[in-house]
Amino acid sequence: MRLELEITEAVLLQNSEATLSMLHELRALGVRISMDDFGTGYSSLSYLRSFPFDKIKIDQSFVHDLVKNPDSIAIIRAVTGLGLSFGMATTAEGVETQAQLDQMRAEGCTEVQGYFYGRPTPAGEIADVLEAFQKLFKEAA
Repeated sequence: MRLELEITEAVLLQNSEATLSMLHELRALGVRISMDDFGTGYSSLSYLRSFPFDKIKIDQSFVHDLVKNPDSIAIIRAVTGLGLSFGMATTAEGVETQAQLDQMRAEGCTEVQGYFYGRPTPAGEIADVLEAFQKLFKEAA
């Protein structure tokens, strides 16, 4: 199964026992669970220990602030270290430039997402996008 459910910290604050039970049931079905926007709300490191997360998603605000606020690097580095320690993937959200991509790779992020790779696409255009990628792949081979 390739279904991934993104959970924000706000969801975890509501009836955590019921939420924990549901997340474990979903994970048993093969659904991957990601903590979205980690570090922007009421972050608690105990969430990483208590809930069955497969991935931590680093909020785009930290990626966008790299140039203006060097402390963002420290936060990204800490989150990727946590992910590594817990055996979780880490995704940097909002990567828009080659420099941001290079920095996220250097800091150990296992995945990135953002406009650097593509913009949101209407469902009706997905087939065309996939066809174009397939054509590029065949030409490169």
